[in-house]
Order: sequence, then C-alpha cells, then structure tokens
Amino acid sequence: MGNRLTKIYTRTGDDGSTGLGDGGRVSKESPRVEAYGTVDEANSSIGVVLAHASLPADMARCLTEVQHDLFDLGGELCIPGHRIITAQHVLRLENALDSFNDTLPPLKDFVLPGGGHAAAACHVARTVCRRAERRCWSLARVEEVSPEALKYLNRLSDLLFVLARVLARLENGSEVLWRRSGRAD
Repeated sequence: MGNRLTKIYTRTGDDGSTGLGDGGRVSKESPRVEAYGTVDEANSSIGVVLAHASLPADMARCLTEVQHDLFDLGGELCIPGHRIITAQHVLRLENALDSFNDTLPPLKDFVLPGGGHAAAACHVARTVCRRAERRCWSLARVEEVSPEALKYLNRLSDLLFVLARVLARLENGSEVLWRRSGRAD
C-alpha cells in the first residue's frame, strides 16, 4: 500500500495544482482531476443512499461493492495509464442490474426523481454518476481512458435508476410518473 497520510494539509496545492498518483502535478481544474473528483462525488452520493436504514440487505451489499469499485476507479483515473476496472466489473453490474430489474414492471412512462428518501437519494447518485461519466468522456477526448471505466459508469447509472425504482416501491408503494403537459389524467 502507498503512503499513509499523517498530515492532512500539505500546502502543495495552494498554487492551484494537485498531485497525481504517479507523482506528476496538474492543474486542479484539469479534465483528469474533474473526472476522478466527480467519481468521488458519485461515491459519496452512494454513501448517502447507504445511510438509509430501510435499505434492503442485498442492495446495501451491492452498493458497498460499488463504492469499493469507485474508489478503485478514482485511483485508476489518478494514475495515467493505470488500469483496475475490468470487463468483470462491468459484467457484475449488469448481473445486478438484471436481478433488481426483474422485480419491476416494464416502464411505459418517464419516472420523476423521488419516491421516498432513499429513492430520491438514489436518483441524486444516478445524476452524479452520469456527470462523472461525462467528465470521463471529456478526459477521454484528450487522454487515454479505459473503455471498461467508461462502460462501468454507464452501467452504474442504469443500476442506480433501477435501484431508485425498487426503493420508490418499497418506500412509497409506487413511483411518481411524469405527466406530459396538456395530458389529462
């Protein structure tokens, strides 16, 4: 394992730069820092979902595993050329997605974000994950990013959408569907 932080502040970033995992330094607003910083935000958002006591155990296990993956992905993005996320990670997400989605009725309308506290938190995590994916694609336009990392974030946002649907039904009994303007219900 690498160096352990014994002192939280270093003052090395006071000039607007930050250190990468390979020892290099870049601007704090570089696409690479934006990418791994937004992955960190997604991880924190999932932590908010996990803080809900009503979360089913299988969902909590799944999301905890995702948090570990996102920490690895952040490390991957912090070290140019480093690879941690594999096709197996993507496949694990797809299997979880299929499993949780099997319990849901097919969608015929758009779902409004909400449906209970945990469901709403899951929708927020989904949108942060989508932003992380966009930031990683921005980085991929100028530097190499693993295709598996990009696929992982895409599948994760889909998984979070499905989990939000499951949670809305558990917390609220149903989802709130979008009502098109001018449509009478």
